[in-house]
Amino acid sequence: MSESNFTNFTNPTTFILLGIPGLEAAHVWISIPFCAMYAIAVLGNFTILFIVKREPSLHRPMFYFLCMLAITDLVLSTSTVPKMLSNFWFNSREISFSACLTQMYFIHSFFVMESGIFVAMAFDRYVAICDPLRYSTTLTYAVVAKIGLAVVLRGSMIILPYPFLVRQRPYCRTNIMPHSYCEYIAVVKLACGDISVSSYYGLFVLFCVRGLDMIFISVSYTQILRTIFSLPTKDARLKTLGTCSSHFCAILSFYIPALFSSLTHRFGHNVPLHFHVLIANVYLLVPPMLNPIIYGVRTKQIQDRLLWLFTHKGT
Repeated sequence: MSESNFTNFTNPTTFILLGIPGLEAAHVWISIPFCAMYAIAVLGNFTILFIVKREPSLHRPMFYFLCMLAITDLVLSTSTVPKMLSNFWFNSREISFSACLTQMYFIHSFFVMESGIFVAMAFDRYVAICDPLRYSTTLTYAVVAKIGLAVVLRGSMIILPYPFLVRQRPYCRTNIMPHSYCEYIAVVKLACGDISVSSYYGLFVLFCVRGLDMIFISVSYTQILRTIFSLPTKDARLKTLGTCSSHFCAILSFYIPALFSSLTHRFGHNVPLHFHVLIANVYLLVPPMLNPIIYGVRTKQIQDRLLWLFTHKGT
């Protein structure tokens, strides 16, 4: 590495993304599943958007929230994977300081938005199962639009300090980042001086945003399960439980890798660096790939529309 990467500077013009440190020789092989997951995510989420748009019977709050989720997943994966693949395939490691801050902002703000969408979907299932007679009057188009706007504003505003906290710090050590994309804590760790404010704000976002969202979802599903198990017949319980099983699976695929990655990044000092980076990639790639598959397999209305499209094309 050149000495220029270690000279003193206050605002670096570029960062050097190492990809997955320690696994550079395997970058080409690692890129194959990453590229496949990205292709599935793009195809699956665009299919969800296309089906909901074309099918009037799906113009309901549950599917509007699903479309919000699909758009968020597309932005999340597209913010990271193209640059990551260019690094793996063409050794294109440089990213400008401004582009790095932009990527970081989009990743974290849309991650918070996705968490908010899961809360909205949990509320949708709560009203549908626990208070079905008021479903159409509670979740009107105006209410759904307001919830969507609130989700977007919350994600945009709560992550807004990230680029300012990063930009105000001097960078006098190195501009080499042992990561495959501009993750907030990875960038903060390159700064000189006291980074406690940046670190504490990251923890605030982790626990007070994602943590509160998980609490709201847990409370909703506690009430949902109480209602389900109070139904008189087993068939009714299973049928009602099936209406929220896809949402529950999507929640697990989203929160578990993200929470594990955030905690190991801050507290897992003995965990190998390449494992940190791999987990950080997994929590941005796996949910966008799995969500359309989960909803496509578990949601009968989407299944029926997909089958109709294929049979209609075949005739």
